[in-house]
Amino acid sequence: MRSDRERLRHVIEAIERIEKYAARGEYGFRQDELIQNWMVRHLQVIGEAARSLSPQLREAHAEVPWAGIIGMRHVLVHEYFGIDLDIVWRAVSVDLPELKRKIEAILQEWPQV
Repeated sequence: MRSDRERLRHVIEAIERIEKYAARGEYGFRQDELIQNWMVRHLQVIGEAARSLSPQLREAHAEVPWAGIIGMRHVLVHEYFGIDLDIVWRAVSVDLPELKRKIEAILQEWPQV
């Protein structure tokens, strides 16, 4: 069973993978279906990792919008024909930088074993 710390690291890794192609900007995102799929897949990973965190960790860090992250994962997985690229790009360009800062802060306060 994976630990909360490991799942938080998965979130950071997925964000960094998204950042790799987000650097091409919105135009690059809109023009390349492979980049769109790459970002959607890694947003799903983020949602799955968040869903698998312990309730204690999520409650202790209510500053992170866990329900929204998990809800987006459900939409991306189950409504794949209805994915709104505007929402995906907003998540990538606006929400992920803030999420990354929050997750990094949580990991910083975590006692090293």
